[in-house]
Amino acid sequence: MRNRWRRPLAGAALAAAVALGQPVPTAAQQAGRIREIVVTGNQRVEQAAIESYLTLRRGDPFTAQGLDASLKALFATGLFEDVRVRRDGDRLVVEVVENPIVNRVAFEGNRAIDDPTLEAEVAIRPRQVFTRARVQDAVSRILDLYRRSGRFSARVEPKIIELDQNRVDLVFEIEEGPVTKVRGISFVGNEAFSDSTLRGVIQTVEAAWWRLFTTDDTYDPDRLQFDQELLRRFYNARGYADFQVVSAVAELTPDGKEFYITFTLDEGPVYKFGTIEIRSQVSDLAPEQLQASLQAKPGTVYNADQLEATVQRLTDQLGSLGYAFTQIDVVQRKNRENLTVDVTFDVREGPRVYVERIDISGNVRTLDSVIRREIRLAEGDAFNVALLRRSRQRIINLGFFETVEVRNEPGSAPDRTVVKVKVSERSTGELSFGAGYSTTDGPLGDVRFRERNLLGRGQDLTANFTISGRRQNVQLSFTEPWLFERELAAGFDVFRTKTDYQAESNFDQTLTGGRVRAGYALTENLRHGVYYTLRRTQIHDVDNDASVFIRDEEGARWTSAVGQSFTYDRRDQRFLPSEGYALRLEQEVAGLGGDSRYLKHEGRADWYYPFAPEWVLNLGLSAGYIFGFGGEDVTLSERFFLGGSSFRGFSFGGIGPRDRRTEDALGGNLYYVGTAELRFPLGLPKELRFFGRAWTDVGTLTEIDLDGPGITDSGDLRASVGVGLSWLSPLGPLAIDLGWAVRKEREDETETFRISFGTRF
Repeated sequence: MRNRWRRPLAGAALAAAVALGQPVPTAAQQAGRIREIVVTGNQRVEQAAIESYLTLRRGDPFTAQGLDASLKALFATGLFEDVRVRRDGDRLVVEVVENPIVNRVAFEGNRAIDDPTLEAEVAIRPRQVFTRARVQDAVSRILDLYRRSGRFSARVEPKIIELDQNRVDLVFEIEEGPVTKVRGISFVGNEAFSDSTLRGVIQTVEAAWWRLFTTDDTYDPDRLQFDQELLRRFYNARGYADFQVVSAVAELTPDGKEFYITFTLDEGPVYKFGTIEIRSQVSDLAPEQLQASLQAKPGTVYNADQLEATVQRLTDQLGSLGYAFTQIDVVQRKNRENLTVDVTFDVREGPRVYVERIDISGNVRTLDSVIRREIRLAEGDAFNVALLRRSRQRIINLGFFETVEVRNEPGSAPDRTVVKVKVSERSTGELSFGAGYSTTDGPLGDVRFRERNLLGRGQDLTANFTISGRRQNVQLSFTEPWLFERELAAGFDVFRTKTDYQAESNFDQTLTGGRVRAGYALTENLRHGVYYTLRRTQIHDVDNDASVFIRDEEGARWTSAVGQSFTYDRRDQRFLPSEGYALRLEQEVAGLGGDSRYLKHEGRADWYYPFAPEWVLNLGLSAGYIFGFGGEDVTLSERFFLGGSSFRGFSFGGIGPRDRRTEDALGGNLYYVGTAELRFPLGLPKELRFFGRAWTDVGTLTEIDLDGPGITDSGDLRASVGVGLSWLSPLGPLAIDLGWAVRKEREDETETFRISFGTRF
């Protein structure tokens, strides 16, 4: 009855109000307004702060929408575990239960991953507000971290220890579990290449007892994605333009300890290149100017790597021609009937983009300036992809960083870009004790201190003491790579070396002296160096049966010499290069004081060509010539000696001028040696880092200032062939060579077996 009569009564009241001229109350006024806000349950958060989060204020009407919005706003702050918002007459009552504060975050049970790494991964910190969502996110991040390290059976259980003043200790109890290895890798659908060949293409490897120094045999989903890309590149580089990885499935064994990975492939047919052309949409740039950069040839097997290399060469050439704002698009048209791919390199005007800023991150110890000075771009320069790649290579060549990532991102405007350089530092200091053996020096040991990045400034300081069966050496060196903030490397060396030549020539030699040097870049790949050397050479402990020519030189003499060098280096990397070439020419003149007067020239050229992955041909040529002037002859200590590592198949000092009566090697004034060496894989797992070598050396050592009936010097060519085995072991490099002298003189001394091994620990 009350509900039935409520609406007519309200209508009568409204009519009466209008008749009397009184204001009409609204529906909100009929619902009542907030006169007071009462907050309960808060301990740390002030009432004023809580009220600021509410969408309702004093004087506002009570509405269901306003109460709901205020409730959601308070929950969204993350400060409260529970919230209630209700009306009590004309009061708005807010009841809260505050989330506790994290007092401490601890990890238990973790051995494979240390606490700092876990702390950096989780997003919850001491003195932050504790929420269950943050804890769940931390658990997920920890599990992801363990999965990335190959532990897929890891478990994480968070525990909360309640403290006074609404604080908690958060403890993550971790059960790491074993590393989840890859037990088997198989391929389905491959007909052109065997399973073993494709296993050598991908980065993931099957678990084996000898894989002690790699984690590539653990399952990693990110690496599995990269493996698919490696397979695609491998097939695309061999003509399979339609190749696809249909699926890559990783199956976990029931015990959760191992994975079996299966790649399903669709190889498709082999394509050949059809027409290959360059189309230029840049004014004043004719396509004929760029023809020399084309690597792919019509009629040859399709190779995606050649297309990528061509784009890089075109980009470099365009940059050198002054076209900074160009863009190269590769347009490919497949003809599935003829199985050909027509390619057009479309060169057109790109957007004019300038470098707005260069950001460097990841360097904790190395100064920003050390990295920045290696970057070939400056803020405000026209952006150039070729210079960006060269900058990355220069930073890598410093040797200070494990990883170097250089990329560009959009800037504050369409014509601006930001260059991002992210590095991960490696240890650059070394205090080592070495031991080893070589057929030249016998047993050896050394103590070495080196800091290649002194005080984070890129300076190189080395102190070395070496003792072996035939050599004792003490040396101190320092290099400042950027003197006066210019690309001018300067430094000095101080040394004392004693060498036993009794086996070759029945004498000992001691060198004491120092050198100051400087070097600078003439172009991006050409460097010029100058130096001054002052040394004291002493020939002593000469055997009574030694050659008369050696006994005549017993004693000490000073040499004051200046020299210069030119180095042109276009290799892809300095250690074990795979392609490119390097040229070096050095000249030295002695006579600015001292006892020696001579002019010396030495040069070396090396060319590297990759026939296939890990199959690299090296052709090398080295030569040297020295002659005396001012009435001085070239002395024993200044002549060249060949053999050992400089001419394999012959012992050190084994060829060249010799005293026939005593068989002592006397050295020579002229030498030249040509080398051809093929480096190839042995079919062993890559992580073992073994490779084989087949080589041949051809050359001679001749000419000497001495005259006498006892001196033999035919000057004829010598030649040797051989094979070698190299191992880049974790303890140091090992090399074994078997060489045979196939062309020699009767008085030459040969060496069939040669081994060198060094360790650092």
